[in-house]
Amino acid sequence: MNDKDPAGLDRRTLIKSAGVAALGLATTAYAATPRKRFAVVGLGSRARMFTSAITGKFREANELVAVSDNNAGRLALAVKTVSATGASKPKGYQAAEFDRMIRETKPDTVIVTTPDATHDDYIVRALDAGCNVITEKPMTTTAEKAQRILDACKRNDRHVRVTFNYRYSPPRTQIKDMLMNNDIGEVLSVDFNWLLNTVHGADYFRRWHSHKATSGGLMIHKATHHFDLVNWWLGAQPQSVVAVGERQFYTPTMARRMGLKSHHQRCRTCPEKSACNFYFDLAGDPGLKALYLDNEQHDGYFRDQCVWRPEIDIEDTMNVVVRYDTGTTLSYSLNAFNSWEGYHIAFNGTKGRIEHTVVEQAGVAGADETQGKIKDDGVSTRIIPLRGAPREIEPWTGTGGHGGGDDVMLTEIFGDAPADKYKRASDERGGAYSILIGVAANQCFKTGQSVRIDELVTGLTPPERAPMPSRTASLPMPMRVKMP
Repeated sequence: MNDKDPAGLDRRTLIKSAGVAALGLATTAYAATPRKRFAVVGLGSRARMFTSAITGKFREANELVAVSDNNAGRLALAVKTVSATGASKPKGYQAAEFDRMIRETKPDTVIVTTPDATHDDYIVRALDAGCNVITEKPMTTTAEKAQRILDACKRNDRHVRVTFNYRYSPPRTQIKDMLMNNDIGEVLSVDFNWLLNTVHGADYFRRWHSHKATSGGLMIHKATHHFDLVNWWLGAQPQSVVAVGERQFYTPTMARRMGLKSHHQRCRTCPEKSACNFYFDLAGDPGLKALYLDNEQHDGYFRDQCVWRPEIDIEDTMNVVVRYDTGTTLSYSLNAFNSWEGYHIAFNGTKGRIEHTVVEQAGVAGADETQGKIKDDGVSTRIIPLRGAPREIEPWTGTGGHGGGDDVMLTEIFGDAPADKYKRASDERGGAYSILIGVAANQCFKTGQSVRIDELVTGLTPPERAPMPSRTASLPMPMRVKMP
């Protein structure tokens, strides 16, 4: 692996193809392999990455046999869109017909892209029906739902694939590579600040995500990305959590402070739209209009709800401290009303410090634009040794969604990818550990008390991890304060 080719895909694919063709076996071997059969449940904006991959770049080895949603308009749109690609027309089913869909179309794998709180139901039913499962992150929203998934995996002797695409983004993989290479020794603590701007951050308060019962709040829906990155970067399991969080910005009081008379139901019918700089034109984006505005009559869901509504019950300002089984501590913050989008993280190790900053080109989720795109020259990474001068690190780069991570991950799922020394693929164990930090944080918000992860679920074992530097016995270790 190197800076120019962090995924290691193109060269390997070309060599492999050339070798097989030289033997005259390419056509025969390929024809003997049946296409993998997929069904997708939940046809909002999250599903498009998967349906586009199956019916586009990876269609020769994969087939979309069924799609399902509780909105008849989005269901019809999905069938029409897939058919227009020239791929086989999938059968459409209402969400209530999920079990019949599996019986009739016999998918090898079910992909779950429904609202977060419903993931567990479809995951468990698919596993019990004998299917493999791929789910969008977060895997689920509560400890009880996580337990259902863990139990279903055990009784069916299967794993659930959780699609943490940030792991596959070249600059994030590069950080893993530096930690694995012992560039700063054993990591003792991590400082992690994630900022959502008032384009992307505000958008969580317009949608179903603004209700904790559906999304788990930003501690689960959004921060699962971040907690998983730290868990994976460190190769460690979280043990205990303390946290505080509040809704301080997206409130009726803030609306009045900005000169608005009141909050309203939605942007489209708002009488103060010309005065509100958080106005969102749902009809202005063709993709969002087709998915949501044109299909409101089927379920009454408004994609452009007012961000100042009093019934919003998720936090916009959150701080978390996590202790890991290695003794490492994480100090994490998430803020949803910043002037820029991205993060800054620092790893403090026995040999030095890594500082890593990424600035993202934030947009509205599901809009006709690349999601999670990194700005040009938006990555900064440097190593600061305990002794000596800091050195700047040239970042690994990629193209496409989520900092280049989407294409690498999709190739691993639907195509032919090399063995991965970074162990980026995640299953239900990684999915559980990431959401349980958020579950614990939500509990802390209510009680003010610390929460132990092992008290939330049973039977959770560590996922497979890439090897990390062991504790350096020759170096004196600092005194640690015991967390409850």
